Amino acid sequence: MLKTDESLLLIIDIQEKLVRACAHPEAIVKKSSIIGEAAKILSVPVVVTEQYPQGLGCTVQPLKEALGNGAHYIEKTSFSALKEEGFKEKLASFNKKQIILGGIETHICVYQTCAELLEEGYEVYVAKEVTSSRNEYEYNTGLELMKSDGAKLTCVETVLFEWLGSSRHPNFKEVQKLIKG
Repeated sequence: MLKTDESLLLIIDIQEKLVRACAHPEAIVKKSSIIGEAAKILSVPVVVTEQYPQGLGCTVQPLKEALGNGAHYIEKTSFSALKEEGFKEKLASFNKKQIILGGIETHICVYQTCAELLEEGYEVYVAKEVTSSRNEYEYNTGLELMKSDGAKLTCVETVLFEWLGSSRHPNFKEVQKLIKG
């Protein structure tokens, strides 16, 4: 089970031009914003990568707003975030073993990052509706590869309710509103 004190949310490249090219762009923006805001409410650290933002744009505004000022943004040009200089050290500095992963594109940057996270010994949970690709075939291929490598496939609501653990959690109603919203 996911625990807030052991978790880190890693969002890969949910950027303006990449979102527009993906299948279901509104859904990925909505779901990434929900999980991002829940992470903020529950004090789960968030790291966001941006693949070549000069060409692909910045992280989409609704997600930035949901994350607030606490997220850590890292520019990258490598497909796997772990190949970016200083990234492994940044991740290790949080001292978390559970990585909740989402982003664009499922079969490229998300998959390669996932594979290296698993090699580094992290538990990886892929939030399916926070990932996307240009088409369903590539999306499904990325998910299959990550699952076969040992990642756990999950969804936003499962993550949120594992983080909460109980309806008695002091932030239960606040997080529940995000889902009902």
